Amino acid sequence: MLAETICSAVSAAGLGIAAITAYRKRFLAATRIAAYSLVPVGLVMTGVVEWLSDIVFKPSVWLGFGLLALAWLLFMTTRAVERRSGSTRAERKAARTAAKGAAVAPAASSPSLTSGAGAAAPQAQAGQEKKRQKAAAPGDDFSDIEAILKKHGI
Repeated sequence: MLAETICSAVSAAGLGIAAITAYRKRFLAATRIAAYSLVPVGLVMTGVVEWLSDIVFKPSVWLGFGLLALAWLLFMTTRAVERRSGSTRAERKAARTAAKGAAVAPAASSPSLTSGAGAAAPQAQAGQEKKRQKAAAPGDDFSDIEAILKKHGI
């Protein structure tokens, strides 16, 4: 009841200000003020004010909003953790199937003998890379780059 009275008083004051504005020959501004001042009475007459006051003053409604906020917070937290770990269900499944298959180096013609988890494989590859770099003069051998470009269709 109090909200309806306040909305009516605000509308009456707004219409009074609109009348004064129209008296000063500012009809466009007066029409705009009148439109804004009729909104509170319209909300009271449609029942929106009563509905909002019922929502504001009921603790069960606030508990519902709190539960919705908690659900949203939990959902966003799981999304953030999932993105941070970088693994979705599809990625984990792809990793499992890749682990079951034979590990092949990108430029190798046959499967490697180790699973890649051992320390000997990276050291052997590092030694091969050093030999290649020593054998190729700087700027002379672009066969690796050409192979990569051909592989990607460039």
